[in-house]
Amino acid sequence: MSGPRHRPERYDPAWATLRPLPAVDVLGVARTLTSATRLRDLVRLLPPQDVELFFTINTGSAFSAGLEEYVRSLPGRFLTWEEATAPGRGFDLAVAFAVHPSMREVDAPLMVLPHGVGYNRLVPEVTDGEPVAAGLSRGELTHEGRIVPAVIGVSHPEQLERLARSCPEALPRARVVGDLSYDRMIASLPRRDHYRRALGVTGARRLIVVNSTWRAHALLARATDLPLRLVTELPVDEYAVALVAHPNVWAHHTPAGVDRRLAQALDAGLMIIPPEEGWRAALVAADCVIGDHGSTSFLGAALGLPVLLAATGEDELDPSSPSHAFGTGGPRLDPDAPIEDQVRRAIEDHDPETLRGITDGGLGAPGEAAARVRRALYGFFAGRGVREPAGDAREALGALPDPPRRTAHTDAPGVCTFDVTGDRTDRVVTLRRFPVVARTGRTEPRGFLAVTDGETSPLWRQAAEVAARTVTDAGLPAADWLERRAADSPALLVATAALSPHRCLLRLRDGRLLEAETVREWGLPRPELHPLVLGAAVNLWQYGGGGAAELVTGGLLIRTGAAAVRVRFVPQDRTGD
Repeated sequence: MSGPRHRPERYDPAWATLRPLPAVDVLGVARTLTSATRLRDLVRLLPPQDVELFFTINTGSAFSAGLEEYVRSLPGRFLTWEEATAPGRGFDLAVAFAVHPSMREVDAPLMVLPHGVGYNRLVPEVTDGEPVAAGLSRGELTHEGRIVPAVIGVSHPEQLERLARSCPEALPRARVVGDLSYDRMIASLPRRDHYRRALGVTGARRLIVVNSTWRAHALLARATDLPLRLVTELPVDEYAVALVAHPNVWAHHTPAGVDRRLAQALDAGLMIIPPEEGWRAALVAADCVIGDHGSTSFLGAALGLPVLLAATGEDELDPSSPSHAFGTGGPRLDPDAPIEDQVRRAIEDHDPETLRGITDGGLGAPGEAAARVRRALYGFFAGRGVREPAGDAREALGALPDPPRRTAHTDAPGVCTFDVTGDRTDRVVTLRRFPVVARTGRTEPRGFLAVTDGETSPLWRQAAEVAARTVTDAGLPAADWLERRAADSPALLVATAALSPHRCLLRLRDGRLLEAETVREWGLPRPELHPLVLGAAVNLWQYGGGGAAELVTGGLLIRTGAAAVRVRFVPQDRTGD
């Protein structure tokens, strides 16, 4: 137990309004952004009526960019490292999700918890060259022969065996606590549809989460163009793609640098999950993970998701670790084969038990992490008369927050030009849209071009066979816009303008106007009608020899992947508009 506690003058209890004051002081110690983000889970296990929370940064990490801003946002008082380690300044407990010998400078017992799926990566720079996983080395856990942490949390008993080999004197301090992130994701599975909606993934679209860890063996290092290939080779109405990159990627390259390197993929519709929060909710929402040996990919497999590995990292992992077995034994993505076929087969042929033996070997005590961590925390407070709260600790963690997403250009209208293919069978049109991005290496179109009113390239505007206005409250009437757009582009075959989420005005090449509206099936909400999808479908209908009269008499069923929308048409004239 630490000595007498001293608070700087600005924390004088005499200034307090809300009483009684919390009985114990806990210091959350962040060393990197990765470890700092795990502190929010810690906060939820410590009721504010019992605990006064402080946060500090253990300085010296190469991945501390943006760290202070994040730590200052945590729900507690921020202290500089100098303030946290000042003479006479003690705490009842310090908690960190990454260990460093300098943490001994804090006057408090130290609890260390893993910030990934246990301890797996070989990082000679932090283990003094020892060939053991970071977090389990004697160089990190000891100072002058003394064990620094009072508690060393591990996620699975197999890590005890490795700790016994690397630093046996630390073994009595180790406890199996499970994995807080995994347990929170399992508990949040009922919110899957909410997370998908927050990411703009609705209906039958499939969400592909791309995960990259950091350094030279990571996915983004080995297959830098993979995010761009995914968003341009997967039909946009059938797939959405979100990238989860390790926080060290952001810290080293900066957010602006990440955006610049992924600018084309962002312009083609790639979503990027920020490093602070959202990656767990994205996994809950996902249908498939394309990744590497990072913890996010490992947890995706543990959730039962199909996983394809584009990088394995076997050269930088402890050969005894489950992550090494995962990287060498998981299904591979063939970069030279068509990506869509591989993704489709991975989803359709997936057996969630295939990797269960490996993932179970890294995640011990499933469902018990909150209870085990909280029990360990409150073990340090017994001398202060503070008892562990009653009730299920899992409820304290609660559901994950909705996943935020980011793009490089927040004012951009999104993807504006699409390469469209498809076919017509009777009154059913099936179409597929692929984003078109400049300088991607693709020169031959799959089908015809369709553009929205957000496209500014004169070349693509003139080459498009379909044009669509997506704004419903524009100043120029829909019929006038359609006429002007047709006059400006002699190659244009179909033009559409949105009237509402469910209705569009349509102009054929001969000048005829039709109003299109979705049909609501019994017991279902009225489906939305995207004007570009409508225009592309009618263009394909005309390719198949269909005419306007048949549209009016029988309507059209438009299929995009597994989704289908029925549309009816009514002839219009200028007065009808």
